[in-house]
Amino acid sequence: MDSKELKEKLFMKKKNGWETVSNEEKKDIYSFSKEYIDFLNKSKIEREVVEFAVEALESKGFKNINTVNELSAGDKVYYVNREKTVYAAVIGGESMESGLNIVGAHVDSPRLDLKPNPLYEADGLALFRTHYYGGIKKYQWTTIPLALHGVIIKTNGEKVKINIGEDENDPVFVITDLLPHLGQTQMEKKLKDGVEGENLNILIGNMPYDNSETPERVKLNILNILNQKYGIVEKDFLSAEIEVVPAFKAKSLGFDESMVAGYGQDDKVCAYVSLQAILNTEKPKKTAVCILADKEEIGSMGNTGMESHVFDMFVTELLFKAKQNSINAIDRVFCKSKMLSADVDAAYDPLYASVYEKTNSAFLGEGVGLNKYTGARGKSGASDANAEFVAEIRKLFEDNNIRYNISELGKVDQGGGGTIAYILANKGMDVIDCGVPVLSMHSPYEVTSKFDIYSIFRAYKAFMNN
Repeated sequence: MDSKELKEKLFMKKKNGWETVSNEEKKDIYSFSKEYIDFLNKSKIEREVVEFAVEALESKGFKNINTVNELSAGDKVYYVNREKTVYAAVIGGESMESGLNIVGAHVDSPRLDLKPNPLYEADGLALFRTHYYGGIKKYQWTTIPLALHGVIIKTNGEKVKINIGEDENDPVFVITDLLPHLGQTQMEKKLKDGVEGENLNILIGNMPYDNSETPERVKLNILNILNQKYGIVEKDFLSAEIEVVPAFKAKSLGFDESMVAGYGQDDKVCAYVSLQAILNTEKPKKTAVCILADKEEIGSMGNTGMESHVFDMFVTELLFKAKQNSINAIDRVFCKSKMLSADVDAAYDPLYASVYEKTNSAFLGEGVGLNKYTGARGKSGASDANAEFVAEIRKLFEDNNIRYNISELGKVDQGGGGTIAYILANKGMDVIDCGVPVLSMHSPYEVTSKFDIYSIFRAYKAFMNN
């Protein structure tokens, strides 16, 4: 055998995924991505994702588990945790003690939150104070159009939904920045210090209520507008959850429209695809579960984060209503379960090649991104998948002609990151990170490949129906 033949036999082949698709498959990819883009524009915060998910689940015959007394193979149920997290399941033909096939994503994204006392006036301008959420580059959030999403809960229980800045007729908001003519001192600072967190305050008004001598008339005018439109007073901000997100619309990117640009694709791309996968799961062998969790960007803490025991309660409910519960049954279920941690991967960016190790990087347009382990530097905080499970997932993907990369998150000493994988692995499951490679991750306008998005849909669907 000559060297060319031997190389063909032994070398791993990397190829742009678009080279492998037919014209018919390309139509499917573009159609799927169009619906995904619509989702991104409608569901910028976790509460909106949950509303979207519940509507989609119920349209496919899923029932709220609280309304169901018994479960059998083929039944479809879901549970909503405080309007920010959803668990959905399709009951399999095998006993749940043989394990669950779980795909778990998160629905929160880096953003700004309004502080409990946000509104103030300074020198004729009305502004909202914010507290950033998750890992952001603060300078990226200045001088871009911003929208407000969320809820205000009054003490009488009334809920006021807020969504301002998305409609074409809505105003937008902005965080100002210093003009370059006066920015010499600012530009001499380190990039991370150029904009301070306490200066990420949003400009919301400039018009005084009247021409009297009353102090803070611009603030008064804003409160009057909010009172007339929403029936709220300043004190109601104390029990509000209002998130500040980019007002940009998600769109196709590039002359070839091969990519998607939009806010919140970490991790709404995997959340959307996970949801679509379970909506397309019918009578699986093992019970299939979709997790759409909250609070991943700040450590998965709290009662809507993956660290809470609410998911355990959901699985216990599945066991009880399927008449499969027994002493320590949930522990046996978890130890036999397998999970794809559906979170995004860092795509190789040739403009910043120095922080990547090219041979162990995920590339846009080459399919699913698999991370055997996460963590930082010496694998600190890592969830590290066993080789046997990696081989099993490789076989599943290869049998279904699903293209994939196995990669790391940049060079060893550059940093790192994590997902919800370790939390489920700590319960005894086999877990591997499996998501979509992303450019400009955690920025206000992230980039993904339509080929990769459709590939991950096929991957999650194959796993749930395996």
